[in-house]
Amino acid sequence: MSVLVIAEHDNASLKAATLNAVTAAVQLGGEVHILVAGHNASAAAKAAAQVAGVAKVLIAEAPHLADGLAENLAEQILAIAKNYTHVLAPATAVGKSALPRVAARLDVAQISEISKIDSADTFERPTYAGNAIATVQSADSIKVISVRTTGFDAAAATGGSAAVESIAAVADFGKSRFISRELTKLDRPELAAAKIIVSGGRGVGSGENYHKLLEPLADKLGAALGASRAAVDAGFVPNDYQVGQTGKIVAPMLYIAVGISGAIQHLAGMKDSKVIVAINKDEEAPIFQVADYGLVGDMNELVPQIVAAL
Repeated sequence: MSVLVIAEHDNASLKAATLNAVTAAVQLGGEVHILVAGHNASAAAKAAAQVAGVAKVLIAEAPHLADGLAENLAEQILAIAKNYTHVLAPATAVGKSALPRVAARLDVAQISEISKIDSADTFERPTYAGNAIATVQSADSIKVISVRTTGFDAAAATGGSAAVESIAAVADFGKSRFISRELTKLDRPELAAAKIIVSGGRGVGSGENYHKLLEPLADKLGAALGASRAAVDAGFVPNDYQVGQTGKIVAPMLYIAVGISGAIQHLAGMKDSKVIVAINKDEEAPIFQVADYGLVGDMNELVPQIVAAL
């Protein structure tokens, strides 16, 4: 049995989500290879070779692979997929775009967002906003799988010594082209990879109060800032702050929820956090059912007190 992991990278370094996918691949028990498809991506390939548990790194380089277009990435995966029993990618925007194309062309069922591996052909995945866990068994000869990163610890980024092998790049698929990319530049940790997250909900009242109340706490803790969908819909913060079923799925060491009631949609995105602290004036708020620690009271008084204590 051999397992292929699709690396998510920026041609210079690996994205953290790749390490979670490697952990899932190692649990399958076969030899683990990583595909780095990009351009001038030797640094990313070297980083992949150092990941613990990886036996080989395959690097395919061409200008049309530089920006991770789903069509070209899928073609590159398909060029080598039949050498593997399993093809895995993180359940990020990149994986969610490329893997369905791969599964369709291979005429197999994609298994999406697995959170646990029971055996080489049986997997668990959350459904109904995480309120139920489905056990899925596949008889397909090649299993195409996206990995929910919060379900698996990250593999060690160092300690490995995999061989790096260049493979032929596929031709440009020609159906799409890269125009531009607008990146949000933050002084804070990236939300999906942050170890500490401070999130605000509609209860904070306004965008002005969100920043006034939560930024000092995030600054003290070195935390990323997040928000519930209600706060995003109300215009308090941009949608890239959103945590939840239709936002980012996170599992930090510490998640502080301020003024968040705890709707199912939000809980689905953060309930795997190691420690959850909830601050809400409503003691009946659903968020307290998943919180490890809860503070009932006025957030405008409690949060500044916490900041002062830190």
